[in-house]
Amino acid sequence: MKFNIKFFTLITFAAILLASCAKKLDIFPTNGKSSAQIYGSVDGYKSVLAKLYSTLSLTGASGPAGSPDIGGGLDEGSQVAFIRSYFNLQELPTDEAVVAWNDQTIWDFHKLSWTPGDPFLKGAYARPIWNITMINEYLRQATDAALASNGISGADATSVKNTRGEARFLRAFNYWVMLDLFGKSTFITEEDGVGYFLPKEISRKDLFTYIENELKTAETELAAVRTSEYGRVDQGAAWALLARLYLNAGVYTGTTRYNDAITYASKVIGGGYSLNPNYRQLFMADNDRTSKNEFIFVAACDGLNTKSFGNTTFLIHAPAGADNAEFGANNGWFGYRSTRAFAEKWPDLSGNTDKRAMFKTSAFNATLAQAEITDISDFSNGLHVNKFRNIRADGAHVSDPNSEFADIDFPIIRLPEMYLIYAEAVLRGGTGGNSGTALGYINAIRTRAGAAPIQSGVLDLQFVLDERARELYWEGHRRTDLVRYNLLTTGTYLWPWKGGVASGTAVDSKFNIYPIPAANITSNNNLTQNDGYK
Repeated sequence: MKFNIKFFTLITFAAILLASCAKKLDIFPTNGKSSAQIYGSVDGYKSVLAKLYSTLSLTGASGPAGSPDIGGGLDEGSQVAFIRSYFNLQELPTDEAVVAWNDQTIWDFHKLSWTPGDPFLKGAYARPIWNITMINEYLRQATDAALASNGISGADATSVKNTRGEARFLRAFNYWVMLDLFGKSTFITEEDGVGYFLPKEISRKDLFTYIENELKTAETELAAVRTSEYGRVDQGAAWALLARLYLNAGVYTGTTRYNDAITYASKVIGGGYSLNPNYRQLFMADNDRTSKNEFIFVAACDGLNTKSFGNTTFLIHAPAGADNAEFGANNGWFGYRSTRAFAEKWPDLSGNTDKRAMFKTSAFNATLAQAEITDISDFSNGLHVNKFRNIRADGAHVSDPNSEFADIDFPIIRLPEMYLIYAEAVLRGGTGGNSGTALGYINAIRTRAGAAPIQSGVLDLQFVLDERARELYWEGHRRTDLVRYNLLTTGTYLWPWKGGVASGTAVDSKFNIYPIPAANITSNNNLTQNDGYK
C-alpha cells in the first residue's frame, strides 16, 4: 500500500468525537457513511491511514455540519492544531520562546502560571486523544476478521495488515505526548469498542509501560528501517521513540533506563540515516527532498494540500515582522522571539562560528542588546528566530503561489537527537556505550554546523543540554529537557520573565507537568487532577 503523505486525497472520513472535550465519548461515524462504505476497499484504508498521519499537520478538528468539534469551540488554528499547540506547550515555558501577543492566556505559559481552566491546555489535551480515537477505529478495521468482513482478501488484505504497525506507532506517539505533557491520560484502545461511554484514566507509570510495549509490538509489524517511502514510519521511528522514552524514564516512572536509551539510540544510529551537510536546509520548503536521510519521523506539510495556520505555516509567520519575505511568508505576525538567556548559549549570534545560529534578518540585529526584553509585548525586543523559512533550497517556487501556507515538513524526530541521547545517557552512567563514541557524535553535529570540535574534558551534562538547545531549538524539546535536568521550575537556572519576573524566578514544582483541563474532569468523573492543581 503506497501513498504520498503530502498529496493524499481524503475520503469523507468519520469525524470521531471525543469525551475529554465534549460531554461523552462518541466514537461512532457521524457523516452518514457506514464502516462498510469507508473500509470497503484498499483505497478506503489508504485514505484513512493518510488521515491518521495528517492529524499532525492539519487541524481536522470538527466533524460534519451540526456535529460537535474536538475543541469545544476553541480556535482550530491556535489551540487545537498539533504542531502549534505542541510548540506553545514545549517552547513558551522556557528560555527559547516568548510571544508579544496577549491573546487570552498565552502569556501564562512563559510566566509558568497556567491553570486547569486554560483554553490552550484544553485544546492540547483534546488533540492527541482525538487522534488516538481515529487510530483505534483503524486498528479495529485492520484485523483479519474485519478485513474478511469488509471483503478485503489476498494481497489487498496483506497490504492493509502491513500498515497496522504504522497505526500502532502513531497511537504510541500520541500517548507519549500525553505522558510527557500531562502525565496520566484518558485511556482508550481498540478494545473499548464503539458507542457512548466515559473512558478510564491511566497512570503515568502504566502509560509508560503501555507505550513501551506498543512500540515493541510495532517494531515487529513495521517495515525494516529505512525501507518505507518518505513520510511513513518504519522500525527506525519505533526505536527512536523508545530511545526518547527511556532517556526520560526517570521523570516518567522514577526509575532510570539509561542503558536502554543507549541501546535504542544505537539501533537508530546504525540504521543507515545520515546528516544533511547543510543545517539550514533542514527547515526549508523542500526539506522533504534535501533532508530525508536525516529525518526519522515528520509531520508532512504542503502549502496547497495541508493548509493550516497551526502547522509550519505558524512557524514562518509568527516570528516574522516586516522582514516576512526572509521567512518566505507573505506577511508577518509580529509575535514570537527568544530570550537573552538562549542567546548566551552561542559563542556569537551571527552564524559565522556556528551556522545553526539563524537569528539575523534585514530588520533585526543578532546581538545580545537586541535579545534583551524589557517589554514582552514589544516585538522589537528579543532574539528573532529565522530558523523555519518557506523558501526552497533549489530556488524553485513553493507550492502556494501566495506564500501564505508553508511546504516545510516539521521534523518530529531526526538523527542528531539520537546522537545527543546516546551522549547524555553515557554521561549519566548508562552502559552499552562509551565516552569516546559519545564525543564523536557530538562533534559530528558540531562539524556539520561549522562549529569547533570539543575535547573530551569539555563534554559533560551541562554541555549536552546546551548542545541540545543549539541543535534542536524551536523543534519542541526544550521543556522536556529542562524538566529532566530539574531546571524548569527551580531557581538553579533563570531566564528573562520566567515566573513573570523580568530577571526570572523559581516557581512551584507543580508546573513541571500540566494540569488535566478542568472541562475534562467536569465531564468525566473517571479523571483526577494532577498534584498541586485545583
